[in-house]
This record gives sequence, structure tokens and C-alpha cells, in this order.
Amino acid sequence: MTAVLRLESVRKTYAGHPVLREVDLEVPQHSVTVLIGASGSGKSTLLRCANLLEEIDDGAIFLDGEEITDPRVDADTVRRRIGVVFQAYNLFPHMSVLDNITLAPRRVHKAERREAEERARELLVRLGLGDKAGEYPDRLSGGQQQRVAIARALASRPRLLLLDEVTAALDPELVGEVLNVVRDLKEEGMTMVIATHEMGFAREVADQVCFLADGVVLERGTPAEIFGAPSHERTQRFLSRIVEAGRL
Repeated sequence: MTAVLRLESVRKTYAGHPVLREVDLEVPQHSVTVLIGASGSGKSTLLRCANLLEEIDDGAIFLDGEEITDPRVDADTVRRRIGVVFQAYNLFPHMSVLDNITLAPRRVHKAERREAEERARELLVRLGLGDKAGEYPDRLSGGQQQRVAIARALASRPRLLLLDEVTAALDPELVGEVLNVVRDLKEEGMTMVIATHEMGFAREVADQVCFLADGVVLERGTPAEIFGAPSHERTQRFLSRIVEAGRL
């Protein structure tokens, strides 16, 4: 199966502290890779490096076989092919939902306004927000704002979608709204890398689960392998704490 994203021996250090250490990762087309691990394990940094928001110290990252960490590659061109959704919605408060979603297609991809708005309205309908195009972010619930953020990421038809703890800032009753959207995207074949603390969700949607600790992928496998029979002692300990907390 073709790898959409590939990391080879990626290293990233902050102030002398290694955050990613020799990370290797391959994300096949139309698959969902879920990153799990404690806070500070390197999940968010990995996603930021994959989108070139952070510059790696060593190794290489490839998108569809092209090395995007080559200094000669234009980072902005790469980012147009990758959609990102963070736990903070980052919507522009002074712009309507429709304008938030169409901004990048019009400004970055040079789409015509009518084309961009048609795409945005289609996405809003798909995400259960068909009547919210003219609203402003502060008039929406947290779950609705996060769905708008996902629509914005999808508006440019990305090759790859990165989701970083997209439910972390939501009240528990709103989490399901966002997770249902991700389930639908999986069914449609969107290639995704997801960092999450929602273990039950990870077990359900992942094709591949990677457990990170101290900036290293200690264990990877199918959900059945990782959640059912983890082989590494650190993975076992992490999941046992999750079970004790009632989150799996």
C-alpha cells in the first residue's frame, strides 16, 4: 500500500531536551494512524514536524515519496496538501463561519469565491452545520466550533489530515459530535494521523496504533495488538492506568 506520509529517523530537540528520538513512521493511503501516550511523549511535536510547523534536527519526512524536509522544498506549498486541526479551534472571531472556511481556498489556492463557498456549504451540511454559515464563532458551542475547524481543514481537499487532541478542550457531552465526524472521514477513506487521549475511540477507528514514550515509538500494531496484548512493559503500564481511570 502506498505511504502518504513517512518519517525516517526523525529527531527534534528543544533547549537541549530530546522530544523526538529516531522516530520512524509510515502512514499508508486511506488509513488512520493513532498516536497514544502520556502528555509530553512527543505526539503533538510529531504532528507539527509532519506539517513543517517545526523544523526537525535530523532525519527526513516524506509526503507521497517526496522529501518535504529537503531545504529546497517550499514549506508553504507542502502545507497546502496537509490539513491540520488543533485542540484550540483558532477560528477568526471577526469572520463568519463561511468566511473562516473559504479564506484559505481563496487566498492560498486562488479559488473563485463561488467555488470556495459551494465547497464550504457542502462541508457544513456534511458536518451537521448547514444552518451556521452566517454565524460567528462566539455564537457556536465548542463542538460546533471544532467541526467548523475540521471543515476549514477539509476545504482545500488535503492529501493528509492531522488531528491533534481535537476533543481535549471540549466538554464531555460535546466530544461525541467531533468523534462522529472523524468516523465519517475514515469511512470516506481520508488518510489521517490522530493524536488522542480517547482510547476507546482510538481502538475503534485506528488501522495502526503507535504508543509514544519519551519521544520514541515504543510499540506499534493493530488496535487488537496494542490494546489487547501489548508487549512492552511501558505500554502495559500506560494502558493499565487508562483502564483504572475508566477511560478504556
